[in-house]
Amino acid sequence: MGFVTQRLCSILVTFFLIFFSCLCVANSEQYHSSHLKLRKQSQVTSCNVYEGNWVFDNSYPLYNSSACPHIRKEFDCQKYGRPADSLYLKYRWQPKQCDIPRFDGRDFLQRLKGKKIMFIGDSISLNQRASLVCLLHTAVPDSKIIEESNLMYTNTTFEDYGVSILLFTSHYLVDIEEEKIGRVLKLNSLKNGNIWKDMDVLVFNTWLWWYRSGREQPWDYIEDGGKVLKDMDRMVAFRRALTTWGRWVDTDVDLGKTKVLYQGISPAHYNGKDWNKPGARNCAKETTPLSGSTYPSGLPKPEYVVKDVLSTIKKPVHLLDITTLSQLRTDAHPSSYNAFKGMDCTHWCVAGVPDTWNQLLSVALTN
Repeated sequence: MGFVTQRLCSILVTFFLIFFSCLCVANSEQYHSSHLKLRKQSQVTSCNVYEGNWVFDNSYPLYNSSACPHIRKEFDCQKYGRPADSLYLKYRWQPKQCDIPRFDGRDFLQRLKGKKIMFIGDSISLNQRASLVCLLHTAVPDSKIIEESNLMYTNTTFEDYGVSILLFTSHYLVDIEEEKIGRVLKLNSLKNGNIWKDMDVLVFNTWLWWYRSGREQPWDYIEDGGKVLKDMDRMVAFRRALTTWGRWVDTDVDLGKTKVLYQGISPAHYNGKDWNKPGARNCAKETTPLSGSTYPSGLPKPEYVVKDVLSTIKKPVHLLDITTLSQLRTDAHPSSYNAFKGMDCTHWCVAGVPDTWNQLLSVALTN
């Protein structure tokens, strides 16, 4: 009887020793995991996520474009004949000094629950918005989605989370008004800000329309500082308009409520000399990203204007600095793979490069 009792005690002691050892290991692993997560967050916060290079990753793309009903025919490259050339979908942006988290649509919706995110700009903003809606739809395919449009904006709401993804089309950010003399582009006037400032996140962009002329130009005169001109240096006009926008941010935006981001210049690829292929007239035959971290012809001129103006704004505005990483992607435009069969080396396939823009947007909003 004494032997049995002693044996039982020995078993119980062994059991408790194993139990507490496992508990300690589990706590240690949990600590290590938490510490690693915090360290990664710290790395992302401290590193420049816009400096890096594109690496092949067979786990990409982040979603199948055929499963997303929110892609416009301008950007749906797979639908319009590009399946035979899908290598462009297999690249991931890798910053030099840190790793960035893979886009997590469910986590994004939970973190931004009840928020309104508005993209304001031209068709490049439309391009990015389409990507974000697809990324979120893929993460929560059964979530109820409400879509609405009016004269001012388009809105897609993920009702289960109360997250709205809006698009406000504004080619110049500043106003164009109809007057007796005709349509006037007013470089010192920005009236739509009364709508924008009620949002929780604002992502701005303008450049694509600044050099349009003739029938494609949506104005007849430019008003600058009280003077009405038939035309002026477009880069100067761009700087003046962006400065007006910057003053609006400083005077009207409550950064306690609203986070403001400005998207860097989205590059076009129509001249092969820019990427050391002087014989290339467009992006049609490009199938892989450029190697390395720099673009042969350097930054486009309007990007310097953007950075100059942002440096004068007193309130913090985050530059979503997608210019260089997008310059490296000569392969990722629709080219002729769109509903119109026209050569488009300005916009981007969805799925594709705009998914990375939104991955970096997520990093900017959640870190």
